[in-house]
Amino acid sequence: MPMPLVADCLADVSGAAHGFFTRRGGVSAGGYASLNCGLGSKDDPAAVQENRTRVTACLGAAGLITAHQVHSASAVIAAAPWRREERPRADGIVTATPGLAVAVLTADCAPVLFADPAARIVAAAHAGWRGALGGVIESTLATMEKLGGRRERIRAAVGPAIGQAAYEVGPEFEAEFLDKDAASRPFFSRQGPNRRHHFDLAGYCVQRLARAGVGTVRTLAPCTYAHSDDFFSYRRSRAQNEADYGRQISAIVLT
Repeated sequence: MPMPLVADCLADVSGAAHGFFTRRGGVSAGGYASLNCGLGSKDDPAAVQENRTRVTACLGAAGLITAHQVHSASAVIAAAPWRREERPRADGIVTATPGLAVAVLTADCAPVLFADPAARIVAAAHAGWRGALGGVIESTLATMEKLGGRRERIRAAVGPAIGQAAYEVGPEFEAEFLDKDAASRPFFSRQGPNRRHHFDLAGYCVQRLARAGVGTVRTLAPCTYAHSDDFFSYRRSRAQNEADYGRQISAIVLT
């Protein structure tokens, strides 16, 4: 069975369960081995469904949902499960429904899980660079507030993502960031005068959470690119000329 990573700030939330799942503990084969939960991958659909069933059982949830992720700043409220073909185009999901696990899929982007223990609200956000810069974290928080959440009570954890050492970016990437968010400058690092910048995605997400007024913020971010036995990675798959790649899942549920 899957053995997810957990964040201390969420692990002690009474009446909730969460996990940043690795690629271990599933049934998929080949390049998708083994806990590929990506509905959009070219993996055997039956294997993907079994993997998602295992994640649901591991969390003790009645059901599990993901959105059609589009690297946006959009967040939605989920009151009940939806069918695959009804998935909203969004990158944040918020729920106050017990038993309904909300989840995001990643393969280098940063997963962010949230909980407001007092209001009994949980959420998951998919924060790639575009979504993080565009405000998916803030949008998810605002959606939690619609259900009674309060930022000073909210706990959030950033999960496994591509590490700065592996995340080389071009000058146009840096320019767009600095133009839209001057506070992002500390998250760009150049190893030498003639080398390209590397971006710290997880660190940037932590800063956005703190700037948004989240009461407790933690990071649990081993590099998805560097740890091939534990994580799927879009960039690693491209570097190795692989035809497709798996996606790991991060989920949270009110029990």
